[in-house]
Amino acid sequence: MTILQAKNLTLADVHRLFDFQRQYNRSFSPILSLEPLTESEQQELIQIRNDFDSYLIEGKVSEGLVKALTIFPLLRLAGFYRFPIKISLEEEIANIDITDEDTKITGQMDILAVTKAQQTTAKAYFWVLVIESKNSSITVSEGLPQLLTYAYDNLKHQKSVWGLVSNGQDYQFVYILQGNYPTYHLMPKLYLIEPESAIELLQVLKAICKL
Repeated sequence: MTILQAKNLTLADVHRLFDFQRQYNRSFSPILSLEPLTESEQQELIQIRNDFDSYLIEGKVSEGLVKALTIFPLLRLAGFYRFPIKISLEEEIANIDITDEDTKITGQMDILAVTKAQQTTAKAYFWVLVIESKNSSITVSEGLPQLLTYAYDNLKHQKSVWGLVSNGQDYQFVYILQGNYPTYHLMPKLYLIEPESAIELLQVLKAICKL
């Protein structure tokens, strides 16, 4: 049997192994309802952006710092730290068996948000958001195969899940749907450094948190 690490898969591998179909969405509507930010939320968002930018201008920002400076503060501001949402880190995925190819895929999710208000199985809760982070020098597209792999097996238990790949600067949201051929929708890419885009970024996170 061949054992593959999710982090080593290409997008072509993911399409072949899981029959994923790709689509592009020009807007987050009507999937999500985005609400205006409060003045205090906008001020905190500016602080997050400035904190990250002060590191970025000095050179590459490590994956750990990307999480600490941007993803964790954004999740807190969006409401992901409040009940019934719970966050887990570096969660091992169940081994995914590709029987036709005698292959097993293993891996570890960076960040997983679930809601304790809804169970999908006796031992599992509904996945709200799966996040894959990269250092600032890596394009977000490189994290997409991992994200899709992590989400794939969970589509047995729920109809859809949101995913996010980020390098601190760029934020690629993905809406992933089950089906005979599972589909992932690439949403408009958002940017923390650009003020208007950063506002939409927080609005999207808040909307996903409330689903």
